[in-house]
Amino acid sequence: MAKPARSPTAAEAPPAVERSRSAVGSGLRSLASAASGFLDRWSVVGTGASRLERVLGDQFPEGEHYFGLENFGNTCYCNSVLQALYYCIPFREQLLEYSANYKNPGDAEENLLTCLADLFVQISLSKKKTGVISPKRFVHRVKKENESFWGYMHQDAHEFLNFLLNEIVDILEREFSTMKDSPETTSPDGGASNGEAKHLANGVRREPMVTWVHKNFQGILTNETKCLMCETVTAKDETFLDLSIDIEQNSSLTSCLKNFFSTETLNADDKFFCDKCCSLQEAQKRMKIKRAPQILVIHLKRFKFIEQLSRHKKLSYRVVYPMELKLSSASDDVDCEYSLFAVVVHLGSGPNQGHYVCQIKSCDHWLCFDDDNVEKIQESTLQTFYGSSREYSGNTDHGYILFYERIAKR
Repeated sequence: MAKPARSPTAAEAPPAVERSRSAVGSGLRSLASAASGFLDRWSVVGTGASRLERVLGDQFPEGEHYFGLENFGNTCYCNSVLQALYYCIPFREQLLEYSANYKNPGDAEENLLTCLADLFVQISLSKKKTGVISPKRFVHRVKKENESFWGYMHQDAHEFLNFLLNEIVDILEREFSTMKDSPETTSPDGGASNGEAKHLANGVRREPMVTWVHKNFQGILTNETKCLMCETVTAKDETFLDLSIDIEQNSSLTSCLKNFFSTETLNADDKFFCDKCCSLQEAQKRMKIKRAPQILVIHLKRFKFIEQLSRHKKLSYRVVYPMELKLSSASDDVDCEYSLFAVVVHLGSGPNQGHYVCQIKSCDHWLCFDDDNVEKIQESTLQTFYGSSREYSGNTDHGYILFYERIAKR
């Protein structure tokens, strides 16, 4: 499986210095902590028409909600990813469906998935259009499940995204494994929307299980290796939930992807063992997308370990990412076109300090979600987060995780 290179972990990082919050933001968080009842768990804050509601006016999307999330000292990494996932509409809809059909509040054991579902339900059913929610129970569960997220050290948003999606998959697989033998348990739509593996008429079970996380985010990469002696091609498929891409100075996402899928020659100490030749041979190796995902997540590898320094360094390289992306040359999956709908941005000069925000496209509006603050922005604002064309620059705010949604065929 094409696993992305791990970024600096919490164990490597000194305490973070989060960007200071305004007095208004602090006041909202204080109010959130004082709420009671069900709102004591998720703490919705906000009275009257918000500034965002006044800015959008009649253009405020019907039925949509724009809520900020309280920051508990260093949880901007969590907040930014949660916002990107909430406005990933297929993921949101399937999580809400899961909550309505599978979760039994009377006897269900709390886990990360039920906490996330509760948070999404609270936002989607709120009578208010805007406000602030305190995801206290979800954050507490994250820290309980993974000690890497304890304390107040600066965390990596990409690591958290990987942890969250894989944990959800594990929970869904465990739930299905528990209830698959029960004749009374069926999928809410009669199919396998929760990854249920169906049985064929002859009793043969289809493998492997595919959850709705896989249906949204999973793609298939094919690794091809061609022996230059006998010209035999060896192919191996690997699944991925995101692509972790090396970046270069003054480049574009398209050129970085081109390098990712380029042909590599294996020679000298890197020769390939050819089964047909029964010996080490020079070979050519390349990757291509066999099946493209519905939601393409691209992680720009901005944190690089520098051996001479014995530490990670943030690469401020300027990398232009387009509003619409085509993967035709790198994929066997025809008509691979995507539209950008979310960008997790890292603000800061290094991997062990800084802040995360998320820019979201929702109903033709671009919004910036900065913890408890949500503001409308212009699409052109995204250009300021491409990076710097010079190594030493005052610009330390850079796009880090890109979320693209596949454009439906017309």
